[in-house]
Amino acid sequence: MTQTHIILIGAPVDCGKRRRGCLMGPDAYRTAGIAEAITALGHKVSDLGNLAPEAVTVDPPKNPLVHALAENVGWTRTLSAAAQEAAKDGMPIFLGGDHALSLGSVAGMAAHAKDMGRPLFVLWLDAHSDFHTPETTDSGNLHGTPVAYVTGRSGFEAFPPLPAIVPVENVGMIGLRSVDDPEREALEAGDATLVDMRTIDEVGIRKPLADFLAMVEGANGMLHVSLDVDFLDPSVAPAVGTTVPGGATVREGHLVMEMLCDSGLVTSLDLVELNPFLDDRGKTASLMVDLTASLLGRRVFDRPTRSHS
Repeated sequence: MTQTHIILIGAPVDCGKRRRGCLMGPDAYRTAGIAEAITALGHKVSDLGNLAPEAVTVDPPKNPLVHALAENVGWTRTLSAAAQEAAKDGMPIFLGGDHALSLGSVAGMAAHAKDMGRPLFVLWLDAHSDFHTPETTDSGNLHGTPVAYVTGRSGFEAFPPLPAIVPVENVGMIGLRSVDDPEREALEAGDATLVDMRTIDEVGIRKPLADFLAMVEGANGMLHVSLDVDFLDPSVAPAVGTTVPGGATVREGHLVMEMLCDSGLVTSLDLVELNPFLDDRGKTASLMVDLTASLLGRRVFDRPTRSHS
């Protein structure tokens, strides 16, 4: 991978769900050496520190289950603006924080792509589709809504109007294994690329990803990658509040990142849902940093040896 200016943006979003702890995520990535790992690969790194949500006032949500609506809207405004600004100077990496941060990061990158005259594609590496709206969610957790928002579904009147919508057919979801009925029905009505764990078991992870990347390249697209800790199996990545057994292995995770590096298409990245309070001696944070290094050029035979002596 050619030398790149990587811009780290701390997004301690901890309002998209009720189980707290993700606000510690950005600093856990820093403690795990994310800047050092990226610098060692020859890239320039700038760390913008941890941002804060814009203070906003919103009308009460139509769905009484929805909580922290104003804070989520404030984060969306802040991160959308940060994405648009950072993307002018390099590749932003958003250090989360729960997945509600992607309401802002993806919206901002879509606006940037529009300014560049190119389409934005989104690769969603997650056990969940996050295709609820504030009206369909039965948990009230807005970390389950980002893809619905950026693809223009209704029910987001409290949120900033989108300067650019990501067409559903520009979304690829890999690793799915926990999708609610309302999300499934909405997704089946569209043309998103949906790759569940059964598909991965049957044909592997390489071909579905290669097909999606070919589509991005054919459209001269920019690619935003959103990596949720629960994409991975909880046996190797326990530090997440939404564990779903049967996730991707360490090698599958690295293969995805290595293929993304080879493609040269990735223009931005989310690292989300890390809850250090649930981690085992930092193993999840370290694995997420290793995966990021694979995305940015670390080769398979350059893996560091871990010593616990």
